[in-house]
Amino acid sequence: MTIPFSVLDLAPIAEGSSASDAFKNSRSLAIQAEQLGYKRVWLAEHHGMHGVASSATAVVLGHIAAATDKIRVGSGGVMLPNHSPLVIAEQFGTLATLFPDRVDLGLGRAPGTDMATARALRRNFTSEVDNYPEDIKELQGYFGAPQAGQNILAVPGANTHVPIWLLGSSLYSAQLSGQMGLPYSFASHFAPEQLFDAISLYRSSFKASAQAQSPYVMAGVMAVVADTDAEAEYLFSSVQQQFMNLRRGVNRPFARPVDDITAICTAADLAMLNHILRYAVVGSKQTVTDKLSQFIETTKIDELIVSTPIHDVQARLKSVQMLADTGLMLGC
Repeated sequence: MTIPFSVLDLAPIAEGSSASDAFKNSRSLAIQAEQLGYKRVWLAEHHGMHGVASSATAVVLGHIAAATDKIRVGSGGVMLPNHSPLVIAEQFGTLATLFPDRVDLGLGRAPGTDMATARALRRNFTSEVDNYPEDIKELQGYFGAPQAGQNILAVPGANTHVPIWLLGSSLYSAQLSGQMGLPYSFASHFAPEQLFDAISLYRSSFKASAQAQSPYVMAGVMAVVADTDAEAEYLFSSVQQQFMNLRRGVNRPFARPVDDITAICTAADLAMLNHILRYAVVGSKQTVTDKLSQFIETTKIDELIVSTPIHDVQARLKSVQMLADTGLMLGC
């Protein structure tokens, strides 16, 4: 079974490098993804993290879109409670005007940061999450054709009809996405618990809309592909360290890999990593092909979005190449 593959990029600031390097690497990754036939490149909004450079997501997407010709670019996602819907409509309306028919707007409702930073970001911290469905509808109105008597306009934005996705790791977003008739992306790359329940609920609650006539499910996995299983496990130790740092409240750049992850983690750390990263596909091309085939078959997803959390950019690019070579990707 072949399906479209896409790339989720966090513009990682690798240990020993800078944010400027991260943006150059994201550009190289997007160019390669386009050449290989990936469908889209998405960047995620995170704030105050020493290892992530994509906080100003719309700005970075402009950088990526300008370096490519046809691959779709978008947010995976913009954390809507952090922002006024009008501001997001103007930002993504501008992107859609500059790069017609190439821009996606994936939305999430988590803060994408710690609570102190979230308070600094939000205009009214106490209410935005509760207003999430209404904010989505407000966004849809800004992207549509202006209505008679509409006093507030997104310029650019109106008539761009930017496609909206809902992103999530819980049943809430799955049900809301289905009820609103929007495509849905599940964050199984870091929150695996409710993957199958969320997909089932989304499909069963789906109602056709102007944007989508039938349900469309994307799921995220972390993918690290190398010449051997051992090399891939070595490269994968970078993201394992990142998750341990998050658990411990340690804010550091994206770590260099280590030879033996068990030498620097506790039994509790290892159990946490095995649980959270259970859907990561790590290994040689054959190993990853087998794991991905099983994941695609059991989930019946319509599209796969892969994060390639590798410290060295050349190894990251090679992993993306080898993933395309599995034969499971439907080129777009």
